[in-house]
Amino acid sequence: MAKKPTGSKQGPTARPSAADKTATTAASKLPTSEAAPEASGDASAKPPQAPADATAGGKQPRSVNTSVGTEPKPGTVLQAPAAKEKPGPAATKPVSKPEPRATANPVEKTAHPAKPDSGSSASASASPKTTEAVSRTVPATAPTTDASAPLIAGDRRQATKPSPPPRPSAAPKPKPIEPTQGSLEQGTISSPLAAATPEPAEEPQPAPVVSRESAPEPQPERPPASEQAHAPPSEPMPEVVPAPPPASPPAPSRPSLYVVQITPELAAVAKVGGLADVVFGLSRELAIRGNHVEIILPKYASMRYDQIFELQEVYKDLWVPWYDGAVHCTVFFGFVHDRKCFFIEPHSPDNFFNRGSIYGFKDDVLRYAFFSRAATEFLWKSGKHPDIIHCHDWQTALVPVFLYEFYQTLGMKHPRVCLTIHNFAHQGVTGVELLHATGLHRPERFFDPTRMADNRHPKALNLLKGGIVYANFVTTVSPRYAFETKDQGQGFGLEPTLHTHHIKYGGVVNGIDYDIWNPEVDRHIPVHYGIDSIDGKYDNKRALRHRLMLADNDKPIVAFIGRLDPQKGLDLVRHAIFYALERGAQFVLLGSSPDERINGDFWNLKRMLNESPDCHLEIGFDEDLSHLIYAGADMMLVPSRFEPCGLTQLISLRYGTIPVVRAIGGLADTVFDKDFSDRPLHARNGYVFQDYDNPGLESALGRAIACYRNHPEHFRELMKNAMRSDYSWNVPGQDYLNIYDYIRDA
Repeated sequence: MAKKPTGSKQGPTARPSAADKTATTAASKLPTSEAAPEASGDASAKPPQAPADATAGGKQPRSVNTSVGTEPKPGTVLQAPAAKEKPGPAATKPVSKPEPRATANPVEKTAHPAKPDSGSSASASASPKTTEAVSRTVPATAPTTDASAPLIAGDRRQATKPSPPPRPSAAPKPKPIEPTQGSLEQGTISSPLAAATPEPAEEPQPAPVVSRESAPEPQPERPPASEQAHAPPSEPMPEVVPAPPPASPPAPSRPSLYVVQITPELAAVAKVGGLADVVFGLSRELAIRGNHVEIILPKYASMRYDQIFELQEVYKDLWVPWYDGAVHCTVFFGFVHDRKCFFIEPHSPDNFFNRGSIYGFKDDVLRYAFFSRAATEFLWKSGKHPDIIHCHDWQTALVPVFLYEFYQTLGMKHPRVCLTIHNFAHQGVTGVELLHATGLHRPERFFDPTRMADNRHPKALNLLKGGIVYANFVTTVSPRYAFETKDQGQGFGLEPTLHTHHIKYGGVVNGIDYDIWNPEVDRHIPVHYGIDSIDGKYDNKRALRHRLMLADNDKPIVAFIGRLDPQKGLDLVRHAIFYALERGAQFVLLGSSPDERINGDFWNLKRMLNESPDCHLEIGFDEDLSHLIYAGADMMLVPSRFEPCGLTQLISLRYGTIPVVRAIGGLADTVFDKDFSDRPLHARNGYVFQDYDNPGLESALGRAIACYRNHPEHFRELMKNAMRSDYSWNVPGQDYLNIYDYIRDA
């Protein structure tokens, strides 16, 4: 790289002739419409060739003459190095007083004026186009003026008249100039200008004729010293820019999408786990962003019909192929808290969805295989061609299989499919009967290890594997869980399939609906509070103790909310109950299990601790009580064996209840330890332990209780950090839109 130019000395430029002044004045009065064409006049001008010695030997010059013989293209002006500057005369139209420049300022790039049109006069001073010129400085003790900065045609700046310098014996030979990065980008290389022989100021030279290939523009006469002393530094004239055309309405940043969610669960009407909350929250977020979203789910007999508004029949005769015949179905439409929902009701002797619960039957695989076929058939026969079909878990994993095996040949070539896996522990493993029921047939095709054959049992079919193979993109509910399922043995046998399709596999952290889980508006708690009114949380704590008949004292409350499932770390939950009581804390549990043995075990534990004033176990589920526990507890325990994402810790953070979690899956992506995290202090929001054992649990829970007792001000700041954490659907919603765009463009 060439050294920074240091400037070269030149003699004072001559005073302009009367003809030049007249031409300059006339040019400045030209209208904008006449000046605008000048901007494109440099497109045909070719840069001059550098002297032959510019590249000889490959050596870099010690100093660079920054005077330019031809006007470079816009954006390539070189600026002379700054020195101590005497106050110069005022510019013709000063814009603003510039900031003082450092004396060791390197060469700078500034906006460069356009060259005059190729057919214009050779005199550069007649150009009506003015722009910002390069500021030049004069050494305080030097008798000559540094003329190394380029002068631009049309520049009306007044120059400082230098003191008469001694006449040198010969002008210095110009040195080659290295092209700057800006000039290379613009395709222009500035060539050096031969130094002029200085003359005494009392004997001005005739005004030179300025052309593209000659010296810079002549400068006006220097004003008297008395005027110069009080004049501000010289400034460039503003560039004459034509008025922009009227702004047109901004184009949308992205097109609106038609998205159909096919799901077995939906919060408020048919909820078993976190899947229902994800579909409920994501659908609303996508709709808020201007997309058309519809939801298709089975019409369960056990649904909350009081949460469905304007339920009506919209498709009477939907015949779904099944075995060697077809099943007659009716489709209903209704609104679930502003979500547009279609409910498919089959009229079949198998009584698929007219049962007392959602899951837990021996024919669950066939029930949801039929639902997947019915949903796809409804889209085709109703003429719906969504941009995106978003499926969830193994229950709807056959939708992409049906779409690409049957319905693409019938004209449904537009939709793309995104499959979200909420839990790899449930995969829908079945036998060959599935092929006969759904019409897929051809066992030799679908028992192929690259399609639907189960990786552990080659004579079984795996619905979730089929979804991974046929979907355009596969997501799970946190980046950490995506890594664990693919590389750390949490895929329950699907690791080889995930490695094969890793290019279309990723994780997106779930969000929570802040319209529901928000202590500032929660209708289930007695006192609303926020980060600026956090004392209201203690009023809810007293209300929780009163409802559960706990002692009203200064002890912290440790809570657990969730399914009593081995995945949730039930042995650690049991140990935490006794450990918290020993350390002077209270404990509250809310949950139930579909396994009667587990329920029985916790009922026995409830009877054992029923007389304790510091412990309450609620076996079952109560929506109102869950909100009150989130608002009134001080700590929330989540000691899972594995956790795809987890909503408990996200809700706890929103309510200022400090989560105590194991570093696994989505828990590791959302909770950061107060003492050992590498994140900034304001981003730490809980307590984390690594090993799934009692000492690991005690290390985190013990630190949380100790901080509450010994450093209440630190614990209060930790509560505020937790409440500042944003785990709404804002970021996940954009992540899913990015995925939709990716598979649509692929």
